[in-house]
Amino acid sequence: MVEIMYSSICHSDIHTFKGDWGMPTLPLVPRHEMVGRVIGVGSEVIKFREGDIAGVGTMVDSCGVCPNCHADREQNCLNGTTFTYNSPDPISGGVTYGGYSKRILVSEDFALRIPPGVDLAGFAPLLCAGITTFSPINHWNLQPGQRYGVVGMGGLGHLAVKLAAARDAEVVVFTTSEEKLEDARTFGAAEAYLWSDDDAMTRNRASFDLMLSTVPVAYPMQPFLNLLKLDKTLVNVGALFPVEGAHGMLMGFGRQSLAGSVTGGIAETQAVIDFAADHGIAATYELITLDQITDAFSRVVNKEARYRYVIDMTSA
Repeated sequence: MVEIMYSSICHSDIHTFKGDWGMPTLPLVPRHEMVGRVIGVGSEVIKFREGDIAGVGTMVDSCGVCPNCHADREQNCLNGTTFTYNSPDPISGGVTYGGYSKRILVSEDFALRIPPGVDLAGFAPLLCAGITTFSPINHWNLQPGQRYGVVGMGGLGHLAVKLAAARDAEVVVFTTSEEKLEDARTFGAAEAYLWSDDDAMTRNRASFDLMLSTVPVAYPMQPFLNLLKLDKTLVNVGALFPVEGAHGMLMGFGRQSLAGSVTGGIAETQAVIDFAADHGIAATYELITLDQITDAFSRVVNKEARYRYVIDMTSA
């Protein structure tokens, strides 16, 4: 049992609440980025003791026996991942409820160890935004010195910049918000441009080894596919909708790939937590109270968050 101390807002909460991915099961308790103190353990638990700090991310169970689970890809469980909220719960027979609550009961296999001495509120967003942006740089093997483009710099994008910069990649940000250009450089980007900068788009054509799209809504992707080198990949982790504006002929001539990715497995999530601790990385956030959630939702939709809202559950 984990007593939740900090729980942060993800755009997924808003999509689910609004029914963008289909109507949710009510009552709905969102949230899958949370950090708290262990206040109780079962008799067979060996990974945690009472008083430890634990994190809970996007998943709380999987079948554990399929090939994907054996490959530490629980998020791709062939028999159905149990996500942290609004997901059928094979144990209770109902649905799962997330981190807008005081406590959560979770298997030790799906709880993450949070290292001592870190900013606990700043580490909560790593449980979704962090792993979602860390997993592609692992899978596509981003190397030091390679040119890495980040499209969109919100809750996911700002962590994508920090994590890739810590891997010594040459990070370039594309944003629609002029006020974020300097922030991108502060977070470690070598360059930052507005989407509307046609000259920058032309100069950067065929220059990237890997790109990541963190934008939470569908948009025409071909202009960014054009920025890839031959045989390289644009990974979409933001817009979980039908893809727009990818042109088969243009992709064919550049032999570019448009790929999708979501979250990461438990082992890889622990890896991003440990990596962030080792490199002094945490989310940039604003701490809010429970009565500010509705306003924070609106500010996230309006691209006003800088860069994650984290709810202080210790005052609840």
